Amino acid sequence: GRAAPRACGVHNVCRLLTRRAHGFYARDAGVAHRKNLGLLRRIMCQESTKFKNVWTTHSASPIAYERGRIYMDNYQCCITSFAQEPRILYQKSKCAKSEKIEDALLLECPLGEMLPNPSDYKASLIVLTVQNWLLRLSADSGEVLEKVYLAGSCCKFFRYLSWDTPQEVMIVKSAQNKLPAAARQAGIQQTVLFYLAVFQVLPLSFIGMLEINKKIFGNSVTDVAVSNGILIVMYSMGLVRLYNFKAILEQFMEQPFDLGQEFNWNGQVGVVGKYPFGLPCNIKITDTPPLLFEASSLENAFQIGGYPWHYIITPNKKKHKGVFHICSLKDNALAKNGIQDMKCCSLEPDWIYFHPDMSGRIIHVGPNLIKVLKLKEVKNHADQMEIAEDFTIVANRENCVNNSVTVTASGRVVKKRFTSLDDDPEQETFKIVDYEDELDLLSTVAVTQIGADGRAHLDFHCNEHGSLLKSIPLKESWDVTYSHEVYFDKDLVLHIEQKPNRRFSCHVYQMVCDTARDD
Repeated sequence: GRAAPRACGVHNVCRLLTRRAHGFYARDAGVAHRKNLGLLRRIMCQESTKFKNVWTTHSASPIAYERGRIYMDNYQCCITSFAQEPRILYQKSKCAKSEKIEDALLLECPLGEMLPNPSDYKASLIVLTVQNWLLRLSADSGEVLEKVYLAGSCCKFFRYLSWDTPQEVMIVKSAQNKLPAAARQAGIQQTVLFYLAVFQVLPLSFIGMLEINKKIFGNSVTDVAVSNGILIVMYSMGLVRLYNFKAILEQFMEQPFDLGQEFNWNGQVGVVGKYPFGLPCNIKITDTPPLLFEASSLENAFQIGGYPWHYIITPNKKKHKGVFHICSLKDNALAKNGIQDMKCCSLEPDWIYFHPDMSGRIIHVGPNLIKVLKLKEVKNHADQMEIAEDFTIVANRENCVNNSVTVTASGRVVKKRFTSLDDDPEQETFKIVDYEDELDLLSTVAVTQIGADGRAHLDFHCNEHGSLLKSIPLKESWDVTYSHEVYFDKDLVLHIEQKPNRRFSCHVYQMVCDTARDD
C-alpha cells in the first residue's frame, strides 16, 4: 500500500523519532496510554472530584510503600492499595531476628527483552537480610525466586541496596568496617573501609565485588556511593571526588565469575553465591583511578544536573549553610545569578535539587516559598549561563501578622524581643515537594499548627507554570516533630507517619466522585 505521508510536516529525522517516542501518532503504542493519563489528570483536578480516606492501619514497625504495595512487619506482610479498599496480598510468618530485612528495592520487568524465566516478567522485590543473603521475592506472593549468599571471608556486614542504573545495575554496599576498640589499642589498622558488590538484574547476574581501601582513596574517606556509572567518594573535610566506575570495573577486574560457578580463588574452593563462600572479591584496585572531578562542599552536599551540565554545592564553611552555588561542570564557572540564598530564619534548612522531570530546571524549597529555576543563555554571551526564575509557589500566610511593636488597650507600647521563625508552626510551612511523572504534576504538602494539632493539605500544581490545580486536606493530625512520607500515585494518596514510642500509621486516600449519595 501507499506509504503514509510524513506526519505534521516534520522533515527532521531526529524530531520525527522524538515525537514518535512521545506518542504523537495515533498508530503508536504509547498514544492510548498518554491519552488515558491526560483524561485521569483532568478528572482528578475537577472541583467535584474528592479524595476520600478509605483505610488506616497502625504498626509497631516501619511501613514502606512501593508501586501500589504497602509493606509491613519488616516486609512479611504485603497489602495492595489498588483495590477499592486495601487488602492483604500475602502474610508470611514472623521471621527470626537473623532473617531481618535490612533494605529492599522493587524490580520491574524491562520492556522488549527476552527473559529466561516466566517469573521474570512480573514485578519482584530484591531484599537484603541481616545475615548477608540477597533474595529476589515475588512481589505478589512473597515466594523466594532466587537467593545469593554475599559474604565470604571478606565481609560480614552488607546493609544497603541502591541503583547504579535504575532497573539495570544494582549496588550492594557494606556498612563501614570498624575495628573493635581492643584491636585499635593493640595497634592493628583497618585499611578496607567498604565493600561494593555489583549485579546486573533480570536475569540476576554477578558483575564483581571491590573494596574501597584507605591506601588507594585516602585516610579521611567517610562514605561512598555509585550512581549513573560514577563512583562518588566523600571525605571528612567536605571533599567529594568522582571516578569513572565502568572504567574501574574494566581496568581492575582480575577474573569474571558467574553465579553458581565453581571456583578456586585465593586458596578457597566453593560455588559463587552459595553458602558459606559467598562472592569473591575479584576487582582489586591497585592504583588510584583517574579523577574525573572534585569539589568541596559543606556536609558533602553535591548534585549534578541541568543542560548544559551544572552542579550545586554549598561553600564549605558553616556560616554559608543555606547558601547554594550553581556552577558549570565544564569550567567551574559560577552561573550568572548562580548564588541562591533565601536568607531563611528557621529551625529546618531550605533545600535545593535538580527537577526530576529531566527538564534541567532546579527546585529550591524554603519554609514559605518554592522557587522553580531554569538555566538559560546570557544574552549576547552564548557560552555563559544564567539562573532565571521560571515560577514560584507561595505559602498561604495572608492572615499572618507579625508586628514587632504592639499597643495594649491601655495605650502601653510593647516591643517583642524576638522575631518569629520563618517555619513557625503556627504559620503555613512547606514540608514536602514531589513530582508525579505520569500525570506531570508538582505536589506540595503544607502544614499549619492549629492549637495542639497540625493540619496539612496536599496541593497539585501545574508542572509547567506552577498554577494551583487541586488541594486535598488530610484529615489526620500532623505532628511536625516526627517524620512523615506522602506518596501521590495516580488516583492514590498515601500518608505514612511516625508517632511517639516508635509507632507508625498509614492513611490511604482514593479518588472518588463527590455525588449527592456520598454526601
